[in-house]
Amino acid sequence: MKTFALVGRNISYSFSRRYFAEKFAQEQITDCEYINFDIPQIEELPSLIHTTPTLVGMNVTIPYKEAVLPLLDWQSEALVAIKACNTIKILPSGELKGYNTDYIGFRDSLVPHLKPHHNRALVLGTGGASKAVAFTLSMLGIPYQLVSREVTPEAISYQELTREVIESHPLIVNTTPLGTSPHTEAFPPIPYQWITSRHLLYDLIYNPEKTTFLAKGEAQGAVIINGYSMLVLQAEAAWEIWK
Repeated sequence: MKTFALVGRNISYSFSRRYFAEKFAQEQITDCEYINFDIPQIEELPSLIHTTPTLVGMNVTIPYKEAVLPLLDWQSEALVAIKACNTIKILPSGELKGYNTDYIGFRDSLVPHLKPHHNRALVLGTGGASKAVAFTLSMLGIPYQLVSREVTPEAISYQELTREVIESHPLIVNTTPLGTSPHTEAFPPIPYQWITSRHLLYDLIYNPEKTTFLAKGEAQGAVIINGYSMLVLQAEAAWEIWK
């Protein structure tokens, strides 16, 4: 038996466990199981790994994508750049190899929707997920501006989002948790009145299927994408690493 696990906190809602359980059933993969490591702090992970001898791979989710980095013995080139880990392969020697497949999922779900005028982006949020998005946009040659609640050397604040800024950034990506179920009424505080049909709004959230952020953009004529395809694509990329 091979065991795979999702590492996170308060992850009973998790997409990953359900997705891989269905994948194993549909593809008649009978020698694999997928479980949750729902832990209050990352320091508990090494003992869980030690006491689960069949463990060969892990996904990592909020809030541990950055906290897990010191535990890794090796990091992929993309992970070194992104500094947020969502996939770990465990070698027979016990060595932990870290990867980021979030950027693969984001890239492959975004590219089919891009038009030539989607040439500048706003990235809402500055957490681990935003790092994968920023890395991907750089790979695609799309300049981006980070947006945060507070001004930092890398980010402008939501208060600085003028009509000119919104109109000159036709791609807007939400990497914050604002609007995630059950708090579906929440949304990033951007001036939605300046969004037009030239805009593409992408929300990394997948539950609900249409967040308030996306609904407000759609009402202005924008093309909208939720995070479900990204999740599926990053999961399949992780599976390819584990196999």
